[in-house]
Amino acid sequence: MAKNRICVTIIFLFHLVGLIGFTIPSLAVLFIALVPWHLLLMLGVVIYSHDVFNGRFMLFAVIIFIAGFMAEYIGVHTGWLFGNYSYGATLGTRLLDIPLMIGVNWFLLIYATGVFLRRSRHFNNKLARILTGALVLTLLDMLIEPIAIHFDYWHWLGGAVPLQNYVCWFALSALLLFIFEQFKFKRQSIVAPALLIAQFVFFAVLNLMY
Repeated sequence: MAKNRICVTIIFLFHLVGLIGFTIPSLAVLFIALVPWHLLLMLGVVIYSHDVFNGRFMLFAVIIFIAGFMAEYIGVHTGWLFGNYSYGATLGTRLLDIPLMIGVNWFLLIYATGVFLRRSRHFNNKLARILTGALVLTLLDMLIEPIAIHFDYWHWLGGAVPLQNYVCWFALSALLLFIFEQFKFKRQSIVAPALLIAQFVFFAVLNLMY
């Protein structure tokens, strides 16, 4: 469909432009300031591409946003989940010291991964999809962490990323993917999986350059 081609083009084009902007020192400050707007654009593209935009889909989005936001709140204010960390300025407006965009990011990652695995012919078992998806998102977090620290997304007390972070990322991802599975969305287009692929490429390339 033309709609899906346009959405995929927007996803890869904006990730490519962002990649260029992040790697040119004179542009980096501008592109860092645009990170929240980039996430909102990706949110708009994903919502637009969803086959049936209705109350059920909105309920799912709200649940994932709130669950992701609350997990980060617990993490930042207690250190019980991910370890001891705090957010920088890059992700924009914060509520209770947590960027609102982190809830958006959790929604995008869970939805994209869930759709990707539901489209695969190799994962017909729900538990296999949940565990594989959690592993995929944990691997993505391993790519994100060095870049997030470098560009002031967040910072860890002591500098090093604790193993606890990855364990909790896996567990929270599995829980949120379990919720995704309960909604039994019909097979979606390639748009959301394209976003997941773009994220992997984006952060992998930045890791090679920094």
